[in-house]
Amino acid sequence: MRRRPALAFGIALVIGCRGTPPGSAQDAGIARMVDSLRPAVERAAGLSFKGPTRSALKTREEVRKYLLDKLGKEYPPARQEGIEAVYRLLGLIPDTLDLKALLLDLLTEQVAGFYDPESRTFYGVQGVDPTQLRLVLAHELVHALQDQYLPLDELMKRRGDADEQMATQAVLEGEATIASILVFLPNPELIRQPGFWQLAREQVRSSSAAMKVFNSAPLALREELLFPYLGGAEFMRWWDSAHAGHPLPTRAELPRSTEQILHPDRYAAGDQPVPVRFSDSTSDVLFEDTLGELDIQLLATVLRGGGEVVTTTPVGWGGDRFRIYRTPAGPALVWYIVWDDATSAARFLGGPGARLSARERRGYRTVAEAVAGARRPTVRVVIAPAGWDRRISIRE
Repeated sequence: MRRRPALAFGIALVIGCRGTPPGSAQDAGIARMVDSLRPAVERAAGLSFKGPTRSALKTREEVRKYLLDKLGKEYPPARQEGIEAVYRLLGLIPDTLDLKALLLDLLTEQVAGFYDPESRTFYGVQGVDPTQLRLVLAHELVHALQDQYLPLDELMKRRGDADEQMATQAVLEGEATIASILVFLPNPELIRQPGFWQLAREQVRSSSAAMKVFNSAPLALREELLFPYLGGAEFMRWWDSAHAGHPLPTRAELPRSTEQILHPDRYAAGDQPVPVRFSDSTSDVLFEDTLGELDIQLLATVLRGGGEVVTTTPVGWGGDRFRIYRTPAGPALVWYIVWDDATSAARFLGGPGARLSARERRGYRTVAEAVAGARRPTVRVVIAPAGWDRRISIRE
């Protein structure tokens, strides 16, 4: 199951998560490879398969055609327009970027195989080197195993809280990353040795950088592609140490925010996101969702011109919600962020908030300000055409 290479609110698509993709019937070679790896995957993941795993082959042309069709269905024009607007207005992607074309290229670049939760089938790509296919298959078989304990297709169809969806994806990809490494390690204890995981992270980043399309993508896209695998693996290493004998969270135990993934102590303390809801009419709303701590960390990095996202220190995020409004002069962004304390709110206003306000966008005004009278420390960010002035409020 490939990650939605994506912005936190879910740009792109889990490869093959809708419908029945084209491809040949069960292929004998892939079927033998699946059967040979299943026992090792069970041992590495600490879970047992409850049934068989189907498999098939498809051509690269079939993969690209299928993904193009699914991107169109998953992201109809209004949704795609809203997604592009929030990231353009925040400066995370350039105005000239053809996001749909880039996502398709990112999805298909060097793809070797994937697991489809809806048809519960692993699809291998024809012509892929068998060694590479075996490595990919080990990872994707973990997803097939997870799908027998969690409703993967249902979880990935959720809309409206992309930060929570990213957190769920991080659990799934994090566990699959660790388990697939363990399948091929001669000594499983090596994964617990000092320095091992740092080396693994460097190798993942190095191999990703060698991919032409990936390496040319904006920082926000690159980091969100890697986050479920690397950030998710770090969280699942913590989970394994804190929940011995319980290798996979139940649906009720899944983290609800990227803050909890980045800082497991927040998960352990039961620090849940603050629900933020708009109270005005939806008549002019093009798109609405959450961003979350990961995207705030990304935004801070991009605005200060950094090339590496450092997420070790919590930013004090409590919850957030944004809307993109249609206006005659262009899209308008209204974003409310609730903070844990006044210090965290002030830090945002003095850093990313100030840098956002200092950015010039022709015909637009940008305001980042504290919300007076809010129950918790709250910041409002407005990036809108100069003549647009609408009173908008929220409820917690």
